[in-house]
Amino acid sequence: MNRGLTRKLHAALVALCAVTALIAAAHAETVTFGTDWKAEAEHGGYYQAIATGIYKKYGLEVELRQGGPQVNHAQLLAAGVLDFNLASNSFGPLNFAQQNIPMVAVAAMFQKDPSVLIAHPNEGNDSFAALKGKPIMISGDTRTGWWLFLKQKFDYTDDQIRPYNFSVAPFLADKKAIQQGYLSSEPYTIEKAGVKPVVLLLADAGYASYGSIIQCSLKLAQEKPDLVQRFVNASIEGWYSYLYGDPSPGNALIKKDNPEENDDLIAYGIAKIKEYGIVDSGDAKTMGIGAMTDARWKDFFDTMSKAGLYPAGMDYKKAYMLQLVDKKVGMKP
Repeated sequence: MNRGLTRKLHAALVALCAVTALIAAAHAETVTFGTDWKAEAEHGGYYQAIATGIYKKYGLEVELRQGGPQVNHAQLLAAGVLDFNLASNSFGPLNFAQQNIPMVAVAAMFQKDPSVLIAHPNEGNDSFAALKGKPIMISGDTRTGWWLFLKQKFDYTDDQIRPYNFSVAPFLADKKAIQQGYLSSEPYTIEKAGVKPVVLLLADAGYASYGSIIQCSLKLAQEKPDLVQRFVNASIEGWYSYLYGDPSPGNALIKKDNPEENDDLIAYGIAKIKEYGIVDSGDAKTMGIGAMTDARWKDFFDTMSKAGLYPAGMDYKKAYMLQLVDKKVGMKP
């Protein structure tokens, strides 16, 4: 084949791909997607899928609505205002199931919940076992959440609890202080204040909650399984692109939505997500990002049921469906 013909064929192929992309964009289905907090690195894969056209490649126009302290996207999902939302942990889908609200988890982008306990260095507080019996600042939500896991696993007691007002100031003022946090948030702020904290990730102690869980209505999953599958697949590809490609397109959209984010904070978040295997670890290593299993859901449910949070006989499997994940989407051969 001569070079001239090769160039013509290449040009024709490029033109065909461009036309195909335009047609897909023109016929894209619009879906609404609510995240669980203000835009940050923990939402990077979704922003990346928007910024790089991955959602559009799958025939989707995604309207992403960031969360925040005054936003309840779980309620908006249940009311039909949103097509998809993010649950921060496994409690969200199980709470829906307990209340017989027909919503389902369809993918878990975080294999590890990024919740942490934070302590000062050189104070003997460098393990979960060492914190037994010591005052710990946690929020009211945490008291009825992962605190129950710590009570069972390490024999923590409620008299250890101290109020947490979502400020690191009390922590910085007291070297004996211990507080809750989020892997890429409070530790960053504390480090900027000149303290290199001890950071204990609950997931590494056996806390089985998933994180960044995509939810939708059971009706949507049953009536439009192709749409839900495309949204899940595109989100998975977005995360691979964000973590192992050039994240700058996604970062630009994050900063646009949330001007409080800066390059240094985002880079810190990405580094911690990678360092601790928040996205790409465990089952995701063999089945792809977004992986979920019955065994993992059962482990979490059994722990929280023993803590009295859910009835032992509850049908916890109503909280999720596995048909759309564990397919190695986006994994390199």
